[in-house]
Amino acid sequence: MIDLRHHGDAEVGGGLADFAVNVRSGTPPDWLAERLRASVADLAAYPDPAAARRAVARRHGRAVDEVLLTAGAAEAFVLLARVLAPRRAVVVHPQFTEPEAALAAAGHPVDRVLLAPGFTLDPAAVPADADLVMIGNPTNPTSVLHPAAVVAALARPGRTLVVDEAFMDCVPGEPDSLAGSLPPGVVVLRSLTKTWGLAGLRAGYVLAAPPLIARLAAAQPLWAVSTPALVAIEACSEPAAVAEADAWAAAMGAERDALAGELRARGLYVVPDARASFLCVRVPDALGIRALLRQRGFAVRRGDTFPGLGPDWLRLAVRDAPAHDDLLKALADLGI
Repeated sequence: MIDLRHHGDAEVGGGLADFAVNVRSGTPPDWLAERLRASVADLAAYPDPAAARRAVARRHGRAVDEVLLTAGAAEAFVLLARVLAPRRAVVVHPQFTEPEAALAAAGHPVDRVLLAPGFTLDPAAVPADADLVMIGNPTNPTSVLHPAAVVAALARPGRTLVVDEAFMDCVPGEPDSLAGSLPPGVVVLRSLTKTWGLAGLRAGYVLAAPPLIARLAAAQPLWAVSTPALVAIEACSEPAAVAEADAWAAAMGAERDALAGELRARGLYVVPDARASFLCVRVPDALGIRALLRQRGFAVRRGDTFPGLGPDWLRLAVRDAPAHDDLLKALADLGI
């Protein structure tokens, strides 16, 4: 049985160079860290999400009542699983496993649509009677970005389409995000964890039609998002921060593409057209290679805990050129 609760953080520790967790290194930036430190002065008061909700709404051109702030995208998956009552829930894999885990924990049977290597989305592959569909875009762990029109084609009357856009800010300009258009029945989830290095803070949000937002809010515990997380959400939604993230995405993309080229030159299959902050790589005996890399001081993410992948897949987080050189040298020492 696949362990849906295995995540990249389980791979790291012991001084290992971290290629397992898809969180931008060297973060948060100084300006954000200073605002977070200043927020500690307000911890005696209960959190007030109003300003952060308005900031998110402005950032995406949405109404405030289309926004729900959450303790990371993971909380949003749990809330959706508790509030919705699907007759047939479908998760498109390979993708982040928490959506399926949350549905299963809430007692919902889940059908899987497994995309073949290359991992191109064909809307016709999703059963027509599915009234809840969950998909990532760009998708973790494949780094594939599905065109907005193709994802939107999954929406239809009577169906809730949940699009996990936790890595969308890895794509300069976000041309394939559905956050701005938000077609009927579409729910978009976003996270600040990856780009801003805030995994420990738990900061994210949901964009959806007001009636669903109201239902999710009613199921959410009071004061679920802390004051520091609200400060982060507001700050990272400001135009200057969005521009900074966009510049980072462009620089990161160049590093990613260079690493992908080096891996392909060694005869490895790298899922093409990667657009997120990681690469999905097929390596013979990937679990054995992973173990040998750990002995040499490198943590990489195993792929066999993602439905649709298997024991010959690894996910590699994008770092900088010197770190990539070190990893490539270690692979060369292993004959790769």
